[in-house]
Amino acid sequence: MTNFMILCVEDESEVRDALVRDIQTFASTFRIEAAEDVEDARSVVEECLGEDNELALVLCDHMLPGTSGVEFLVELNQSPHTRLARKVLVTGQAGLDDTIQAVNKADLHAYIAKPWSRVELEEVVRKLLTDYVVDEADDLLPFVNVLDAPRLLEALKQREVRE
Repeated sequence: MTNFMILCVEDESEVRDALVRDIQTFASTFRIEAAEDVEDARSVVEECLGEDNELALVLCDHMLPGTSGVEFLVELNQSPHTRLARKVLVTGQAGLDDTIQAVNKADLHAYIAKPWSRVELEEVVRKLLTDYVVDEADDLLPFVNVLDAPRLLEALKQREVRE
């Protein structure tokens, strides 16, 4: 069975730890990985994809050392292995041009401004992960307790009708 992964990319350790902590509700069903910069994130993605994992969601800061978060999200969108991942920019410093580039070239799914609220972050993550598993998972039942249960059950019902 394929495991779905959430990747948090943030260079400030306190902020990275807060992101990971605030999405722990999903840890029972999703593998959560963290990276401090794009080079580290590439390594995590490469290692995880080699272990029968799929990248389902990326929470990425924009202002990172070296390659920017927007550039990384564009890169993920150009790869057949990561294109379908839901992409979220979590930042307080992306300018309009960067945000437009993320929307147009990275297929950005959401923008969360820092500082975020845990409730808002969980809502966005739950919606995007539900979207992802409805589109990509063969078996939706393992996700019912963590994601949008009514939507997953409706998707199961629709699948049964088609079969």
